[in-house]
Amino acid sequence: MIDFIPLSDYALYHFQFILLMTFVAFFHTLVLTGYETKAFAYNNIASKVILLLMLCYVGLRPISGRYFADMATYAQTFYQFKNGMPINPEGDVGFEIFLKFCSQIMSVEFFFLVCATIYILPLYLASKRWFPNYYIFSFILLLGSFSFWPYGTNGIRNGMATSLFVLGLSYVYKNNVKMILFLLLSVVFHKSMMLPISALIATFFLKDTSKYFIFWILSIFISLTMGSVIIQLFASLGFGDDRLTAYLSGQASAGKFSSTGFRYDFLVYSAAPLGLAYFYVIKKGFQDKIYQHILHTYIVCNAFWIMVIRANFSNRFAYLSWFLMAFVVGYPLFKALFWKDQFKKIGIVLLVYYGFTYFMFYYYQYR
Repeated sequence: MIDFIPLSDYALYHFQFILLMTFVAFFHTLVLTGYETKAFAYNNIASKVILLLMLCYVGLRPISGRYFADMATYAQTFYQFKNGMPINPEGDVGFEIFLKFCSQIMSVEFFFLVCATIYILPLYLASKRWFPNYYIFSFILLLGSFSFWPYGTNGIRNGMATSLFVLGLSYVYKNNVKMILFLLLSVVFHKSMMLPISALIATFFLKDTSKYFIFWILSIFISLTMGSVIIQLFASLGFGDDRLTAYLSGQASAGKFSSTGFRYDFLVYSAAPLGLAYFYVIKKGFQDKIYQHILHTYIVCNAFWIMVIRANFSNRFAYLSWFLMAFVVGYPLFKALFWKDQFKKIGIVLLVYYGFTYFMFYYYQYR
């Protein structure tokens, strides 16, 4: 366990470390063109070092309900399973089987290390599969995402489910059996993954990116004019599971990070990568089947969140799209040339992308 760092500063150290890695990557892009042996060596070695450090730091954190909220609940459930509690067939069965199995063969501390591995390793592997020469930058983008830390230390089950989804998506057009397996694992770990999976399936049939942009814009008008009706509709349908229904219906209390009302700040945050995507796809004509699936899935899921944006814990709905944001921003940059000296532009994108996360950390920490 990493118990020599004060719990009150644990998140702070994480954000400072990612800031350091972002600046190192940025300066790396300033002095190289991206095609040198040094660039490829940095990609190969630094990514492994960062992966190991992140697995240790996230996975070996002390168990604390005060600073990591749901972590204490998972630990309590771990001990209940260890003492013979049966699996709830109405819950997230895959995760409960996993938790029950772990409780019989390992300590609770090692269990959280396994959880961190399932959360972080798929992001690394997907980046490596898609961008063999530049996956260090994709990995840093993912680690620097606004949602990475809270879903690695608090919304643990949801975080693991989305990472399994990403790993499954990395096998699209290459190994359908593995793709389906990991997608199924994601939904049995957290039922809310029904939304991204449904959106992904739809992207195989509707491929016109412009229609997705229109749908996203329409979702804003729907939210502004019929938001409360849409919230009640989804709540009455019992979409996903009881937790989501409770958030929608207002039965769950709002917390520090779950402000209600129309979140214009989060809307702008969600729209920023779409601006880049519009540039990539519509203006520059970037055509990539995998990117289409990533982008279209992001748009559908984000549009759903916009329509229920006034619900408690709106960040929980936003995460069902935000976990793909780093790929929406970065994927084309590692696949095609859009600008002169593009390697330098990658560094700028890293700084701007993480800059928002860093600012929001301090905003929520000290407001």
